[in-house]
Amino acid sequence: MQTATKAKPQAEPLDPKQLEQFLHKFVGDMGAAMSAALILVGDELGLYRTMAEAGEALTPERLAELTSTDARYIREWLAAQAAAGYVMCDADTNTFWLSPEQALTLGRENSPADIAGGFQVVASMFKDVHKITEAFRGGSGVGWHEHHPLLFEGTERFFRSSYATNLLDSWLPTLDGVVEKLKNGCKVADIGCGYAASTILMAEAFPKSRFTACDYHPASIEKARQKAWKAGLTEHIDFKVTTAKEYPGNDYDLVCMFDCLHDMGDPVGAAKHVLQSLKPDGTWLIVEPFAHDEMKGNLNPIGRVFYSASTMICTPASKAQEVGLALGAQAGEKRIREVVMQGGFTRFRRAAETPFNIVYEARP
Repeated sequence: MQTATKAKPQAEPLDPKQLEQFLHKFVGDMGAAMSAALILVGDELGLYRTMAEAGEALTPERLAELTSTDARYIREWLAAQAAAGYVMCDADTNTFWLSPEQALTLGRENSPADIAGGFQVVASMFKDVHKITEAFRGGSGVGWHEHHPLLFEGTERFFRSSYATNLLDSWLPTLDGVVEKLKNGCKVADIGCGYAASTILMAEAFPKSRFTACDYHPASIEKARQKAWKAGLTEHIDFKVTTAKEYPGNDYDLVCMFDCLHDMGDPVGAAKHVLQSLKPDGTWLIVEPFAHDEMKGNLNPIGRVFYSASTMICTPASKAQEVGLALGAQAGEKRIREVVMQGGFTRFRRAAETPFNIVYEARP
């Protein structure tokens, strides 16, 4: 008896207009990728910062003079930046300046919209392509500590602006009774703290509280200590090199995880440890990248960034650890809820959100 075979689907005829549109898209993406390198150059040399401080149109020669750089390089750099829409330009007078929006995002480090750190993350991804490619072949992981240092610096800088804008004024106030506890003095653990941008913000705002900042990456903890010393907060923050399943202490009023739960190999195990470390009326603050539960809801520019970062950074990080659950940066609320509830928590809710983050509150 012969079995029926499916006919091969007919290939769609090539549409020249569709091909042209796709090639235009590719050229745009190629230009954006190249611009990332130029943004790093401009950031490192203080070109954006100088333009923002000048507050007026500058010739390439004048910008070169102000930044002690070569005018010929500056001329080419400015033309590329103008073509990308990152600086304003009057081609007739050969002058360039920053709009208020460009100055805020590129010319003022630590501003609420500082984005240059994001391009440091992009640069680190290119530097680690060979490691991730090999991980694809064998299914192995690549630990956070195995990435180029640009990743650590860029991540801290990129997220710091969002935390500075939202954490104190928008996120913490949405948690039941937490701000009052912080004001009166309570015990806080910041897990996966990296360079401790979030810890330092809270320690500055709530001097009566005591903070423990934890990360498994020794180099990040050392940098965090330096930043805390510079901020005069060494008496308010204890630093520990430890994992999310092993951090010390108990009776915490608040445990925080900022943009790191999805990177963990065993987030359920981490959730169980958080529960054990909290007071009966304590709170677990979880900040995660914004995501819908289904992939189709994330197929947009923000999802593109997060899926890309998840491919190169988050998923490899999880697969490098025990269990290797690999939630990914677009796990979504339903999946995060499952992890939290499997850890033994009984209450979970979305407390706040921005276009880039969702803030969850979990209670015992």
